[in-house]
Amino acid sequence: MSEIANQYLPILLFLTVGIVFAFIFVGAPIVVSKLAGTSKPDTVKLSEYESGFPAFSDSRAQFDVRFYLVAILFIVFDLEAAFLFPWAVSLHWGGEAAWWAMIEFLGELAIGLVFAWKVGALEWE
Repeated sequence: MSEIANQYLPILLFLTVGIVFAFIFVGAPIVVSKLAGTSKPDTVKLSEYESGFPAFSDSRAQFDVRFYLVAILFIVFDLEAAFLFPWAVSLHWGGEAAWWAMIEFLGELAIGLVFAWKVGALEWE
């Protein structure tokens, strides 16, 4: 029985240290904040700080689909840029095959951009 306990002792020690550090770095600041009195809300603390203007309707209001289309297109072309940098750095290892694979990838993205442009996904009224 002690052999099994010795095998699980490092795991138990790891969990204990993790829980202690979680309390120190997460729980202690919350407790100190409550004790110090920094959680006193007022109108300035509750005001809008990201957008700069108050909310104009319910948070569950429907948005136009074009907003989501533009967001998805942004993500697609942002990922393109994220793939281009490592490819450019490691191009000498891949040789001609890597070159043509990236050209195909860029071509597919160009076709997608032309399609989105033709459909009108990039136009905003």
